[in-house]
Amino acid sequence: MAVAAASQSATPALWRMRLTLAARSVRENWSMFVGTRIGVLGLAIIVFYLLLAAAHPILMNTVWEPRIYDPVVGYAFDEARQPAPPSLRHPLGTDPLGRDILSQLMFSARSEFMLGLLAAVVTVTIGTTVGAVTAYFGGIVDTILMRLADIMIMLPGISVLIVLSATIGVEHFELALIIGILSGFGGAGVLLKSQALGVVVKPYIEAARAAGGGPVHIIFVHIVPNLLPLSFLYMMFTVTGAIFSEAVLSFLGLLDIRMSWGLMIHTTESAGYLLQVGEFWWLIFPASLSITLLCSSFYLVGRSLDEVINPRLRRA
Repeated sequence: MAVAAASQSATPALWRMRLTLAARSVRENWSMFVGTRIGVLGLAIIVFYLLLAAAHPILMNTVWEPRIYDPVVGYAFDEARQPAPPSLRHPLGTDPLGRDILSQLMFSARSEFMLGLLAAVVTVTIGTTVGAVTAYFGGIVDTILMRLADIMIMLPGISVLIVLSATIGVEHFELALIIGILSGFGGAGVLLKSQALGVVVKPYIEAARAAGGGPVHIIFVHIVPNLLPLSFLYMMFTVTGAIFSEAVLSFLGLLDIRMSWGLMIHTTESAGYLLQVGEFWWLIFPASLSITLLCSSFYLVGRSLDEVINPRLRRA
Protein backbone atom coordinates (compact mmCIF):
# COMPACT_ATOMS: atom_id res chain seq x y z
CA MET A 1 0.00 0.00 0.00
CA ALA A 2 2.83 2.38 0.94
CA VAL A 3 4.71 1.61 -2.28
CA ALA A 4 1.59 2.24 -4.39
CA ALA A 5 0.92 5.56 -2.65
CA ALA A 6 4.54 6.63 -3.16
CA SER A 7 4.33 5.70 -6.85
CA GLN A 8 1.14 7.72 -7.32
CA SER A 9 2.65 10.77 -5.60
CA ALA A 10 5.80 10.50 -7.73
CA THR A 11 3.87 10.53 -10.99
CA PRO A 12 2.58 14.14 -10.78
CA ALA A 13 6.05 15.28 -9.70
CA LEU A 14 7.56 13.56 -12.76
CA TRP A 15 5.08 15.26 -15.08
CA ARG A 16 5.77 18.64 -13.47
CA MET A 17 9.47 18.10 -14.00
CA ARG A 18 8.93 17.21 -17.66
CA LEU A 19 6.71 20.25 -18.22
CA THR A 20 9.29 22.50 -16.55
CA LEU A 21 12.07 21.14 -18.76
CA ALA A 22 9.89 21.47 -21.85
CA ALA A 23 8.97 25.06 -21.01
CA ARG A 24 12.63 25.91 -20.42
CA SER A 25 13.59 24.36 -23.76
CA VAL A 26 10.86 26.34 -25.54
CA ARG A 27 12.07 29.60 -23.95
CA GLU A 28 15.69 28.92 -24.90
CA ASN A 29 14.82 27.95 -28.47
CA TRP A 30 12.55 30.97 -28.85
CA SER A 31 15.36 33.25 -27.64
CA MET A 32 17.70 31.76 -30.24
CA PHE A 33 15.02 32.06 -32.92
CA VAL A 34 14.38 35.73 -32.09
CA GLY A 35 18.12 36.36 -32.13
CA THR A 36 18.35 35.39 -35.80
CA ARG A 37 16.08 38.35 -36.76
CA ILE A 38 15.43 36.99 -40.27
CA GLY A 39 13.16 34.40 -38.66
CA VAL A 40 11.20 37.13 -36.90
CA LEU A 41 10.82 38.96 -40.23
CA GLY A 42 9.58 35.80 -41.91
CA LEU A 43 7.18 35.08 -39.06
CA ALA A 44 5.81 38.64 -39.25
CA ILE A 45 5.09 38.21 -42.97
CA ILE A 46 3.34 34.90 -42.34
CA VAL A 47 1.19 36.45 -39.61
CA PHE A 48 0.32 39.35 -41.92
CA TYR A 49 -1.01 37.01 -44.62
CA LEU A 50 -2.78 34.90 -42.03
CA LEU A 51 -4.62 38.02 -40.90
CA LEU A 52 -5.53 38.79 -44.51
CA ALA A 53 -6.90 35.29 -44.98
CA ALA A 54 -8.89 35.49 -41.73
CA ALA A 55 -10.26 38.96 -42.47
CA HIS A 56 -11.72 38.13 -45.90
CA PRO A 57 -14.81 36.15 -44.79
CA ILE A 58 -15.45 38.76 -42.09
CA LEU A 59 -15.40 41.60 -44.61
CA MET A 60 -17.59 39.66 -47.04
CA ASN A 61 -20.20 39.09 -44.34
CA THR A 62 -20.17 42.56 -42.82
CA VAL A 63 -18.75 45.30 -45.07
CA TRP A 64 -18.35 44.19 -48.65
CA GLU A 65 -21.26 43.57 -51.00
CA PRO A 66 -20.83 40.08 -52.52
CA ARG A 67 -22.04 41.04 -56.00
CA ILE A 68 -19.19 43.57 -56.17
CA TYR A 69 -16.44 42.07 -54.03
CA ASP A 70 -16.83 38.34 -54.62
CA PRO A 71 -13.35 37.25 -55.77
CA VAL A 72 -14.69 34.99 -58.53
CA VAL A 73 -18.04 36.33 -59.80
CA GLY A 74 -18.05 39.89 -58.44
CA TYR A 75 -18.08 42.95 -60.68
CA ALA A 76 -17.23 46.57 -59.84
CA PHE A 77 -20.34 48.28 -61.21
CA ASP A 78 -19.17 51.59 -59.73
CA GLU A 79 -16.17 51.77 -62.10
CA ALA A 80 -16.61 53.13 -65.63
CA ARG A 81 -13.81 51.07 -67.18
CA GLN A 82 -12.09 47.81 -66.43
CA PRO A 83 -9.43 47.24 -65.28
CA ALA A 84 -9.85 50.19 -62.94
CA PRO A 85 -6.89 51.73 -61.06
CA PRO A 86 -6.77 51.79 -57.23
CA SER A 87 -9.39 53.92 -55.53
CA LEU A 88 -11.01 54.32 -52.11
CA ARG A 89 -13.61 51.64 -52.88
CA HIS A 90 -11.03 49.35 -54.51
CA PRO A 91 -7.63 49.97 -52.83
CA LEU A 92 -5.79 47.65 -55.24
CA GLY A 93 -7.96 48.34 -58.27
CA THR A 94 -9.88 45.77 -60.33
CA ASP A 95 -8.77 43.11 -62.80
CA PRO A 96 -9.69 42.96 -66.52
CA LEU A 97 -12.94 41.18 -65.58
CA GLY A 98 -13.96 43.91 -63.10
CA ARG A 99 -13.24 41.91 -59.95
CA ASP A 100 -11.72 43.52 -56.86
CA ILE A 101 -8.03 42.60 -56.61
CA LEU A 102 -7.77 43.07 -52.83
CA SER A 103 -10.63 40.61 -52.34
CA GLN A 104 -8.92 38.13 -54.66
CA LEU A 105 -5.62 38.56 -52.83
CA MET A 106 -7.16 37.95 -49.41
CA PHE A 107 -9.27 35.02 -50.60
CA SER A 108 -6.27 33.35 -52.26
CA ALA A 109 -4.11 33.67 -49.13
CA ARG A 110 -6.26 31.07 -47.37
CA SER A 111 -5.86 28.63 -50.25
CA GLU A 112 -2.09 29.13 -50.33
CA PHE A 113 -1.76 28.35 -46.63
CA MET A 114 -3.97 25.26 -46.89
CA LEU A 115 -2.03 23.98 -49.90
CA GLY A 116 1.39 24.60 -48.40
CA LEU A 117 0.63 23.18 -44.97
CA LEU A 118 -1.11 20.08 -46.31
CA ALA A 119 1.75 19.37 -48.72
CA ALA A 120 4.23 19.86 -45.87
CA VAL A 121 2.36 17.52 -43.51
CA VAL A 122 2.13 14.79 -46.17
CA THR A 123 5.80 15.22 -47.07
CA VAL A 124 7.02 15.07 -43.49
CA THR A 125 4.75 12.15 -42.54
CA ILE A 126 5.96 10.03 -45.44
CA GLY A 127 9.58 11.20 -45.25
CA THR A 128 9.88 10.64 -41.50
CA THR A 129 8.35 7.17 -41.73
CA VAL A 130 10.51 6.17 -44.71
CA GLY A 131 13.66 7.51 -43.06
CA ALA A 132 13.01 5.74 -39.75
CA VAL A 133 12.00 2.42 -41.35
CA THR A 134 14.96 2.26 -43.74
CA ALA A 135 17.45 3.19 -41.02
CA TYR A 136 16.07 0.60 -38.60
CA PHE A 137 15.65 -2.40 -40.92
CA GLY A 138 18.28 -1.78 -43.57
CA GLY A 139 18.79 -4.62 -46.04
CA ILE A 140 16.16 -5.19 -48.71
CA VAL A 141 13.77 -2.65 -47.17
CA ASP A 142 16.43 0.04 -47.36
CA THR A 143 17.32 -0.94 -50.94
CA ILE A 144 13.74 -0.82 -52.22
CA LEU A 145 12.78 2.47 -50.55
CA MET A 146 16.04 4.22 -51.43
CA ARG A 147 15.81 3.16 -55.09
CA LEU A 148 12.28 4.55 -55.09
CA ALA A 149 13.67 7.75 -53.58
CA ASP A 150 16.30 7.90 -56.34
CA ILE A 151 13.56 7.69 -58.96
CA MET A 152 11.56 10.45 -57.27
CA ILE A 153 14.62 12.69 -57.06
CA MET A 154 15.52 12.12 -60.72
CA LEU A 155 12.02 13.03 -61.91
CA PRO A 156 11.70 16.72 -62.84
CA GLY A 157 9.07 17.73 -60.29
CA ILE A 158 7.49 20.68 -62.09
CA SER A 159 7.33 18.71 -65.36
CA VAL A 160 5.54 15.84 -63.63
CA LEU A 161 3.07 18.27 -62.09
CA ILE A 162 2.42 19.89 -65.47
CA VAL A 163 1.73 16.52 -67.12
CA LEU A 164 -0.56 15.35 -64.32
CA SER A 165 -2.43 18.66 -64.23
CA ALA A 166 -2.93 18.58 -68.00
CA THR A 167 -4.23 14.99 -68.04
CA ILE A 168 -6.38 14.84 -64.91
CA GLY A 169 -8.39 17.41 -62.98
CA VAL A 170 -6.15 18.71 -60.20
CA GLU A 171 -7.37 20.98 -57.42
CA HIS A 172 -5.55 22.26 -54.34
CA PHE A 173 -6.10 19.06 -52.34
CA GLU A 174 -4.88 16.75 -55.09
CA LEU A 175 -1.92 19.02 -55.82
CA ALA A 176 -0.89 18.98 -52.15
CA LEU A 177 -1.05 15.17 -52.07
CA ILE A 178 1.01 14.84 -55.25
CA ILE A 179 3.67 17.25 -54.02
CA GLY A 180 3.72 15.53 -50.62
CA ILE A 181 4.15 12.06 -52.12
CA LEU A 182 6.88 13.13 -54.54
CA SER A 183 8.81 14.97 -51.83
CA GLY A 184 8.17 12.45 -49.04
CA PHE A 185 9.42 9.45 -50.98
CA GLY A 186 12.19 11.56 -52.52
CA GLY A 187 14.54 14.09 -50.95
CA ALA A 188 12.82 14.23 -47.56
CA GLY A 189 13.10 10.47 -47.07
CA VAL A 190 16.81 10.45 -47.92
CA LEU A 191 17.56 13.43 -45.69
CA LEU A 192 15.66 12.05 -42.70
CA LYS A 193 17.18 8.59 -43.18
CA SER A 194 20.66 10.09 -42.77
CA GLN A 195 19.52 11.59 -39.47
CA ALA A 196 17.86 8.34 -38.38
CA LEU A 197 21.08 6.38 -38.98
CA GLY A 198 22.67 8.37 -36.17
CA VAL A 199 19.75 7.49 -33.87
CA VAL A 200 19.55 3.71 -34.39
CA VAL A 201 23.11 3.22 -33.04
CA LYS A 202 22.33 4.95 -29.74
CA PRO A 203 22.55 2.80 -26.58
CA TYR A 204 18.89 3.35 -25.67
CA ILE A 205 17.83 1.68 -28.95
CA GLU A 206 19.77 -1.45 -27.98
CA ALA A 207 18.30 -1.22 -24.50
CA ALA A 208 14.79 -1.05 -26.00
CA ARG A 209 15.50 -4.16 -28.08
CA ALA A 210 16.86 -5.99 -25.02
CA ALA A 211 13.74 -5.03 -23.05
CA GLY A 212 11.58 -6.74 -25.68
CA GLY A 213 10.50 -3.71 -27.68
CA GLY A 214 9.19 -4.56 -31.16
CA PRO A 215 10.14 -2.74 -34.37
CA VAL A 216 6.95 -0.67 -34.42
CA HIS A 217 7.47 0.44 -30.81
CA ILE A 218 11.12 1.32 -31.33
CA ILE A 219 10.53 3.17 -34.61
CA PHE A 220 7.60 5.31 -33.49
CA VAL A 221 8.51 5.79 -29.82
CA HIS A 222 12.30 6.14 -29.95
CA ILE A 223 13.40 6.97 -33.50
CA VAL A 224 10.63 9.17 -34.94
CA PRO A 225 10.55 11.65 -31.99
CA ASN A 226 14.25 12.30 -32.53
CA LEU A 227 13.58 13.11 -36.18
CA LEU A 228 10.77 15.58 -35.50
CA PRO A 229 12.96 18.73 -35.13
CA LEU A 230 14.51 18.11 -38.56
CA SER A 231 11.10 17.12 -39.94
CA PHE A 232 9.58 20.39 -38.77
CA LEU A 233 12.45 22.26 -40.39
CA TYR A 234 11.83 20.46 -43.67
CA MET A 235 8.15 21.42 -43.46
CA MET A 236 9.07 25.09 -43.85
CA PHE A 237 10.93 24.48 -47.10
CA THR A 238 8.17 22.22 -48.43
CA VAL A 239 5.58 24.98 -47.97
CA THR A 240 7.73 27.29 -50.11
CA GLY A 241 8.00 24.71 -52.89
CA ALA A 242 4.28 23.94 -52.83
CA ILE A 243 3.24 27.61 -53.10
CA PHE A 244 5.68 28.19 -55.95
CA SER A 245 4.51 25.07 -57.83
CA GLU A 246 0.86 26.10 -57.49
CA ALA A 247 1.68 29.58 -58.80
CA VAL A 248 3.40 28.13 -61.89
CA LEU A 249 0.59 25.69 -62.66
CA SER A 250 -2.10 28.33 -62.10
CA PHE A 251 -0.27 30.77 -64.36
CA LEU A 252 -0.30 28.09 -67.07
CA GLY A 253 -4.03 27.57 -66.48
CA LEU A 254 -3.63 23.88 -65.58
CA LEU A 255 -5.38 23.78 -62.20
CA ASP A 256 -9.10 23.37 -61.60
CA ILE A 257 -9.39 26.02 -58.87
CA ARG A 258 -11.60 29.05 -58.22
CA MET A 259 -8.95 31.64 -57.43
CA SER A 260 -5.25 31.90 -56.55
CA TRP A 261 -2.38 34.34 -56.89
CA GLY A 262 -1.06 32.46 -59.90
CA LEU A 263 -4.51 32.53 -61.49
CA MET A 264 -4.65 36.29 -60.98
CA ILE A 265 -1.46 36.65 -63.04
CA HIS A 266 -2.88 34.19 -65.60
CA THR A 267 -5.97 36.40 -66.00
CA THR A 268 -3.74 39.42 -66.55
CA GLU A 269 -1.72 37.56 -69.17
CA SER A 270 -4.82 36.24 -70.96
CA ALA A 271 -6.20 39.79 -71.25
CA GLY A 272 -2.94 41.05 -72.73
CA TYR A 273 -1.81 43.28 -69.84
CA LEU A 274 1.16 41.24 -68.62
CA LEU A 275 3.80 43.33 -70.43
CA GLN A 276 2.15 46.66 -69.60
CA VAL A 277 3.56 46.81 -66.09
CA GLY A 278 4.12 50.55 -66.03
CA GLU A 279 0.54 51.44 -66.92
CA PHE A 280 -1.31 48.57 -65.20
CA TRP A 281 1.04 47.81 -62.31
CA TRP A 282 -1.79 46.85 -59.92
CA LEU A 283 -2.57 43.82 -62.10
CA ILE A 284 0.92 42.36 -61.62
CA PHE A 285 2.52 43.51 -58.40
CA PRO A 286 0.00 42.48 -55.68
CA ALA A 287 -0.13 38.80 -56.68
CA SER A 288 3.52 38.43 -57.73
CA LEU A 289 4.76 40.26 -54.63
CA SER A 290 2.57 38.09 -52.40
CA ILE A 291 3.96 34.90 -53.93
CA THR A 292 7.51 36.17 -53.43
CA LEU A 293 6.95 37.37 -49.87
CA LEU A 294 5.13 34.29 -48.62
CA CYS A 295 7.63 31.88 -50.18
CA SER A 296 10.50 33.94 -48.78
CA SER A 297 8.92 34.12 -45.33
CA PHE A 298 8.74 30.34 -44.90
CA TYR A 299 12.31 30.06 -46.19
CA LEU A 300 13.50 32.66 -43.68
CA VAL A 301 11.72 30.86 -40.83
CA GLY A 302 13.26 27.59 -42.00
CA ARG A 303 16.76 29.09 -42.05
CA SER A 304 16.27 30.43 -38.53
CA LEU A 305 15.01 27.07 -37.31
CA ASP A 306 18.08 25.49 -38.88
CA GLU A 307 20.26 27.67 -36.66
CA VAL A 308 18.20 26.66 -33.63
CA ILE A 309 18.24 22.93 -34.39
CA ASN A 310 21.78 22.59 -35.76
CA PRO A 311 24.38 23.14 -32.98
CA ARG A 312 27.09 23.93 -35.55
CA LEU A 313 25.15 26.97 -36.76
CA ARG A 314 24.31 28.37 -33.35
CA ARG A 315 25.89 31.68 -32.50
CA ALA A 316 28.26 31.77 -29.60
